[in-house]
Amino acid sequence: MMKRAIATVGVASLALGLSACGGSDDESSSGSGDKVKIGIKFDQPGLGLKAGSDYKGLDVDVAKYVAKEMGYEADKIEFVETPSKQREKMLENGSVKMIFATYSITDKRKKVVSFGGPYFIAGQSVLVKSDSSIKSVSDLSGKKVCSVTGSTSVDNLKEKQPNLVPQKYDKYSECADALASGAIEAMTTDNTILAGYANQDAYKGKFKLVGDPFTEEKYGVGLKKGDKATCEKVNAAIKKMIDSGEWKKAVEANLGADFKYDTKVNPPKSFEACS
Repeated sequence: MMKRAIATVGVASLALGLSACGGSDDESSSGSGDKVKIGIKFDQPGLGLKAGSDYKGLDVDVAKYVAKEMGYEADKIEFVETPSKQREKMLENGSVKMIFATYSITDKRKKVVSFGGPYFIAGQSVLVKSDSSIKSVSDLSGKKVCSVTGSTSVDNLKEKQPNLVPQKYDKYSECADALASGAIEAMTTDNTILAGYANQDAYKGKFKLVGDPFTEEKYGVGLKKGDKATCEKVNAAIKKMIDSGEWKKAVEANLGADFKYDTKVNPPKSFEACS
């Protein structure tokens, strides 16, 4: 009788163990059980910025909204830093479930990851000092213009104005400091990133965006390749955020109420097909 009881307990324990293992596999990219891991940038003001134990920016606000629609309250989100060159690998190996990190949707990237969204369509622009006489790309002839090492932003700009003088720094924050000090006369990258710096307390009132955006960057939500179910939830949540007016509030709160975005494409009116 005792042997039979011990055997029953053993089978029950084994079943429980297998059940626990199965749950672990299902949640491998979502933290543990009722939590979700979301990738963001930690160093982009206005978009994805870690400040102490707090996270803020447009990417963060959209991520929180989408996660809540999927059943994850703010305290169930674990934000993970996702540097640009590591994004695809982190989705593939399950380090994160979703990525909101100025992640432009491209055909090349779609071969290895899936995308939800876009939740914003940015464009390359130019940032100058508030008292600058520069009004457009055509005024940059002979001017020192900065972007970060490894970026193609200055090269893109040179196609519009071949006579500018390229200046490259390792970080956008270094470009912003150089612009504030007068060491350079302009910096260039996505208008959202530029607006984030212009809206920072340290630079508020010192910078202004000039000219119209001259590229198109669709910021998507990075997902593991083939995750159709999450893609559909992401798209439904973004649409709800736009329709409710929360999208506009998030843009103005993080990039400034006077931030000029292209209203022909923003807020986004169509989303990636989930497959």
